[in-house]
Amino acid sequence: SRFILMNMPQEGVVLPDPSALEDADKWILSRANTLIQVVTENMDKYEIGMAADKLYDFIWEEFCDWYIEMVKPRLYGEDAASRTAALYTLHTVLMTALKLLHPYMPFVTEAIYGSLQPLAQKRYPEESIMISAWPVYQEDLGYDEAERATEMIREAVRGIRNVRNDMNVPLSRKSHVCVVSASEEIRDIFEKGKLFFASLGKASEVTIQADASGISRDALSVALADAVVYIPLEDLVDREKEIERLEKEQARLEGELKRVNGMLANERFLSKAPEAKIREEQEKKEKYAGMMEQVLNQLAALRK
Repeated sequence: SRFILMNMPQEGVVLPDPSALEDADKWILSRANTLIQVVTENMDKYEIGMAADKLYDFIWEEFCDWYIEMVKPRLYGEDAASRTAALYTLHTVLMTALKLLHPYMPFVTEAIYGSLQPLAQKRYPEESIMISAWPVYQEDLGYDEAERATEMIREAVRGIRNVRNDMNVPLSRKSHVCVVSASEEIRDIFEKGKLFFASLGKASEVTIQADASGISRDALSVALADAVVYIPLEDLVDREKEIERLEKEQARLEGELKRVNGMLANERFLSKAPEAKIREEQEKKEKYAGMMEQVLNQLAALRK
């Protein structure tokens, strides 16, 4: 709420030209619209805990963790229409979330509503959230295509984050990202979402093309439905240093596996040790074996 208020103009926000709403805006508006429907159904059935879980997941993950991060480049950019659409969407979704949260957090939601309501009095005429209208599901806010498009970009970002995490890439390090798809529709999705895709995917540059021409053979890849995202290996790590680090990790794991295998092969240990201790060593063996497999796979990729 503080972030949104900090970026909101004093004169408030007005409904933009619908064409100014981008896929990310339509996605979160559609998700909020669905949330209204399911939470209202839960409330009507007195499924209070289920409604609370859905509210928590939507606000924490979809709204805060994803949408706010998606629109930050637009809020600080030079495109006034895009900025207005983002602010309108932020305000609208937060007001909806506050109303759905009100039965659980009456005092907090009332306080925040009082700060947000003057910024859109025509849409929210009631000065108190206690007498405001309960949100109602609207058929025209079901943006199915925008949801599919945004979910594809989210999947790509998650894949990039997994690759970076596996390679221990620092958050500050950016890389060139190339999206390859024979589908013009998918290429268009990434072209439209290029700004926030680059930001969330820690990309220094985003290239979108129909085939894999010009892409290095050792580039790391993230497979999507009808598309592949490539990241040049040299953009993520210093190859020689990473090989050296992984070889040290391999030697350490070999030592740990030798120790735990020796204990589990020792009849004296197995006959005298408590079952909990034996189980603990077996779990360590499985953990080290899994880690070793990952290290060997990474080394094989780096040595190509």
